[in-house]
Amino acid sequence: MRILYYDCFAGISGDMNLGAMIDAGVPESYLTAELEKLKVGGYKIHVSKSLKMGISGTLVHVELINTAHHSHHDDHHSHGHHAHDHHTHKDHTHEHHSHEHRNLSMITEIIQESGLNEYVREKSLLMFREIAVAEAKIHAKSIDEIHFHEVGAIDSIVDVVGAAICMDYLKPDKVMASTVEVGGGFVECAHGTFPVPAPATAEILKDIPIKKGAVQTETTTPTGAAILKVFVNEFTDQTRFSVQQIAYGLGYKDMNIPNVLRVYMADTKEEVEYASDSAIQIECNIDDMNPEQYEYIMSRLFESGAHDVFLVPMIMKKSRPAIQLNVLCHAGDREKMERIILDETSSIGIRYYPLTKTMLKRSVRTLDTLYGPIRIKEAYESDHLLKYKAEYDDCVKAAQNAKVSLREIYREVEKCVEKNRKP
Repeated sequence: MRILYYDCFAGISGDMNLGAMIDAGVPESYLTAELEKLKVGGYKIHVSKSLKMGISGTLVHVELINTAHHSHHDDHHSHGHHAHDHHTHKDHTHEHHSHEHRNLSMITEIIQESGLNEYVREKSLLMFREIAVAEAKIHAKSIDEIHFHEVGAIDSIVDVVGAAICMDYLKPDKVMASTVEVGGGFVECAHGTFPVPAPATAEILKDIPIKKGAVQTETTTPTGAAILKVFVNEFTDQTRFSVQQIAYGLGYKDMNIPNVLRVYMADTKEEVEYASDSAIQIECNIDDMNPEQYEYIMSRLFESGAHDVFLVPMIMKKSRPAIQLNVLCHAGDREKMERIILDETSSIGIRYYPLTKTMLKRSVRTLDTLYGPIRIKEAYESDHLLKYKAEYDDCVKAAQNAKVSLREIYREVEKCVEKNRKP
């Protein structure tokens, strides 16, 4: 399995990501040709090899043309929470931003009417939506009311759409990332001085593991955060894979750590045998609810996408019998699960924890047995069947129809599985 791993020890921004992708093998000519399908002008991409604290990598600069009429002062202070999206990794002398303030519908029209393929269009719009949702929440407005400032400018459109183009070219089977360094100190935004991470960045990075303080400056931008949010399947610092290639995308700032985004292109045999996924576990203790209601609540949670729901009996203070309700789900489904729990149970508080699951490859197939079709769940290591389990409901139905014992049905399933098992 081919893995792309973002090592975000110095954060991530849009231009650093483009540099790393080109360093990893995306041809500059391919990227520029695909970006031309957007039918927007006013920019030129400069790609060069350079050094950052002795580390060789690729530097990408999106030069905006025909913007000399904007004052340098205005360029620094007329933006919203995205004002530092590129300042984070570029010297101010490189900054000449376009002041076209596009909203999400305008950006959607540009992307949908382009000649880009469906994957690139879909992922690009997902990234812009992540940023729009963050801005809307911060400013207490609807998504349609949000006019992008810097992220609506040409250079940021190039960074976002370019990220999707590069990922489509490399086509990894899985995208992973480390804990994300966000930096420290404060940033100047249009509405005042804010602590790092800036509000939009913090909002997008919800449910993503972060760390702070490696340097006293901003290291992760809204665009960089949106790239991670849309593409990364798993966040982990445990790298169990064989690295085939290492790529570096360089930033513009000089810091006391290398201002680079490191990307590993890796391969792993373990990932062929095991599936690994990031998730969260939600739990709450309940000691004052009618137990008849649990079945309904569990059904609602499963229907809403929970991976697993289970109850644990427990004794609370004053020797009160209680139940601990546990829910496993994707991090993105946390708010939905919490809403159900708060609406349907007597709980007034909820805890949740990030976790990583390691699972055997699984499949479901139907056996043609002496007593009719019966589904079985199988678990594999590579192509070796390690364990299996017959579907209980199917076995009960077969036993009732054939008027034989349930044990007889299970014996028949075992015979069929062993007969078809690979040597």
